[in-house]
Amino acid sequence: QVQLKESGGGSVQAGGSLRLSCAASPYTSSSATMAWFRQAPGKEREGVAAIDSDGTTSYADPVKGRFTISKDKAKNTLYLQMDSLKPEDTAMYYCAADNPLIGPAIQSLGIISRLFSYWGQGTQVTVSS
Repeated sequence: QVQLKESGGGSVQAGGSLRLSCAASPYTSSSATMAWFRQAPGKEREGVAAIDSDGTTSYADPVKGRFTISKDKAKNTLYLQMDSLKPEDTAMYYCAADNPLIGPAIQSLGIISRLFSYWGQGTQVTVSS
């Protein structure tokens, strides 16, 4: 059973930075495709960034050039570095994981939630103007 736990959320002013972390079960970061999603009140959950088992990354258009996804295999931890934050980035952020075979599907379909089976509880990010 894969377990995921996010941390690092908080409140920041527009233009600021935050780094989210997702602590995963052993071997998850080295063998799984992992991703970050976010959900704002009244909106659907949307994919933000993904990284597959060989390190290939994907980003949603609204965050390209501002967010960076990475992982530390030794620590079994996924990260999301968020720079130049905007008020529209305000949301609950979730970590997700699934087997590495979904990597090609992400490349063709995008970072969509139905591809992922395992989810964390989320961490809140609030960006004020």
